[in-house]
Amino acid sequence: MEKRFSATLSRSQGRSAWAVIFRHPVRVDPNTGKPGLRVRQGLGTSDEAEANDLKDQLNQLLADESFWSLPAKAEAEKRLHRRVVEIFYHGMEPEQNDFGSIRESIIPLPTSKDSDYRRALLLGTTGAGKTTLLRQLIGTNPETERFPSTSTAKTTVHETEVVLAPGPYKAVVTFFPIDEVREHLNECISEAVLSAYRGDGDGDVLRKLLMHVNQRFRFNYVLGNGTQAADNDDEDDEDDAPEQIEETAADCVIDLDATNALLTKTLAALRAVAARHGDLLKIELGATDEKDQRVVDELFEEELDRRLREDDEFHRISDELMDEIELRFSLLTDGTVRRNKQGWPQSWSWETDDRATFIKTVTRFSSNHAPRFGRLLTPLVNGVRVSGEFLPAWNGGQQPKLVLLDGEGLGHTPKSVAAISTSLTRRIESTDAIVLVDNAVQPMQAAPVAAMKEMITSGSSSKLLLVFTHFDEVKGDNLRNAADREQHVLASAENVLASIGEELGPFAERALRGRLKDACFFVGGIDEDLDATKKAHKRTIGQLQALLTAIDAIVEKPEPVLAKPVYDRMNLVLAVKNAAESFHDAWWPRLGLADKPGVGKEHWKRIWALSRRLSTPGLGDEYDNLKPVADLRKQLQDRLYVLLQNPLRWDPAEPTDDAHKQQVFDGLANALSAKTLDLATRRVRAERMPEWQSAFNQSGRGSSYARASIIGERIYDRAAPIPDVTPSPDRNSFLHEVAAVVDGVCQEMGAALA
Repeated sequence: MEKRFSATLSRSQGRSAWAVIFRHPVRVDPNTGKPGLRVRQGLGTSDEAEANDLKDQLNQLLADESFWSLPAKAEAEKRLHRRVVEIFYHGMEPEQNDFGSIRESIIPLPTSKDSDYRRALLLGTTGAGKTTLLRQLIGTNPETERFPSTSTAKTTVHETEVVLAPGPYKAVVTFFPIDEVREHLNECISEAVLSAYRGDGDGDVLRKLLMHVNQRFRFNYVLGNGTQAADNDDEDDEDDAPEQIEETAADCVIDLDATNALLTKTLAALRAVAARHGDLLKIELGATDEKDQRVVDELFEEELDRRLREDDEFHRISDELMDEIELRFSLLTDGTVRRNKQGWPQSWSWETDDRATFIKTVTRFSSNHAPRFGRLLTPLVNGVRVSGEFLPAWNGGQQPKLVLLDGEGLGHTPKSVAAISTSLTRRIESTDAIVLVDNAVQPMQAAPVAAMKEMITSGSSSKLLLVFTHFDEVKGDNLRNAADREQHVLASAENVLASIGEELGPFAERALRGRLKDACFFVGGIDEDLDATKKAHKRTIGQLQALLTAIDAIVEKPEPVLAKPVYDRMNLVLAVKNAAESFHDAWWPRLGLADKPGVGKEHWKRIWALSRRLSTPGLGDEYDNLKPVADLRKQLQDRLYVLLQNPLRWDPAEPTDDAHKQQVFDGLANALSAKTLDLATRRVRAERMPEWQSAFNQSGRGSSYARASIIGERIYDRAAPIPDVTPSPDRNSFLHEVAAVVDGVCQEMGAALA
């Protein structure tokens, strides 16, 4: 029997506006891989008669297959209400959410190409102090202004861009798309249902509901912690300084008692859903012994999530929470909110001459202060750009011509071989200076070393500036003065230099040694107002001023080198082979397809979550530290950087100065960087979306192994096949594509591939 599609009206309790719910006949549900995606969209009216009319018009589209394609959109626009057409055709055509361009259209970032401004990107491990350094450079008071927010825990998960410029204070904020917010919320609901089925207490179930497992979406910032919140909930996430909370007129829009009542009601609903699905599913799966029980537990989690996604009560819970989340945008009484065609806010912008009011308003988008939970928009934000009269008090009244960029920390990756995210790679390309912030007490741990390797292999080592924080805490009986303490910190780099030289070649070690010699700065006490009359503060002020000078001078380019390298094409084949082998060697054990000492198999649920991300357009190309696109790009870039250091010959003659060789190698590596990222993105993800969807759709006994096999054999093997003596279309295409990229860059830069 042919499936019929129809729309129904919906209105959440306590809301006046009507929404419509239907299964879309064309859009694919990522949970099943088949058409029938559940859609819920607001109709933009509180009038029931008007809502019914719009629903009836939508049902006309759902009943007539001739409208189920994009070419029919023009005819639908002639016959039906604009809102109905927007709802039905949304998502049927690719939509690019370029949030950087949205921010750029409102507050353009000056560039070093056409102005005296410099762009500096701050990188650092979580808790190293990069956002505290940003506060010092823009001159915000750590006690009274507290912008941007700081914490020893993961705080910054969105991009922060600050333009130091004369004139009024301006801000533009962009928000995550509604589909991405809803997907993360649904993952939280699914985890909360599982927690409820296991018999966890209300506090634990609520934490699962409000705190996403990877800590990027903390819905408790938006909805509060509910009446079940424990006294010590998230204490480590609060900004280290106290804050005076003054409730504004806008805050009164949010009734936290009503929100808490909704959360209490949701807890009961979650337990009811858990009992209804859990008991039945447990009986269906069965378990005869302990070994079976482990398999059943895995199947239970996976199948429970699938059944929940098809459950109307699950979606009702999600709808109510999304409505409550969206209500927080009503706090934006000042400025301009721009919405997309579905009514979800894309951006907010504002301008004022009042600094105090400006800072207080903007912190609603970046604060992590617990007393404000329930009235913050922080987790919904993917970018904040501000401009205004920001200047450090210690700089003699001079405002540096700077654009400062801050983002999510590098984390605490346990291995220096880890790849950095593709989004960070792209940001590095567009900046003049990279300020790597490291803790002087424990310097040169894995994450900053991984970042330094990225700088080197992408040809960006000349951009690298290192700032060691907590320098005042470096103490020892053998450290008599500041110079001794500096040498003590830098001594930690010696082992790093040697290992980088072995892995990436002598010019990699040379580049890093040069930066450690000429581009290091040591600061302490930057979480305080700096007082030039204090000896320690005076030294830090001098270091910060030297940092500003270094950033300003970093765009100066040396004279071009006339000599050009010529490379052996056979060496390129070996480089591609080594890159592919390293990529597979790292991923096969993680997928459970091979054994390797020191590399454990990833939990099935993380691989499942990765496949969901990569099979869903619009979501990122990684899950936590699982970064297949970034991993392939890193392996290619690393091997190609080694290749670049070993040309067959130079035309017309080999440079006698290693600095000139370094300049040529860096230029080639920098030109290759963006192209290897594009190639990895296309081969691992864009060309293999159906395979990622197939991997995600695996279910039942053996599904974890089947999913891993699809990812390993049908995605990774074809995306990055290892060249060998037996030719095949996949192997040839990969090798030829990499060769074409290298050949193109060589021609562009005057080098040659022989």
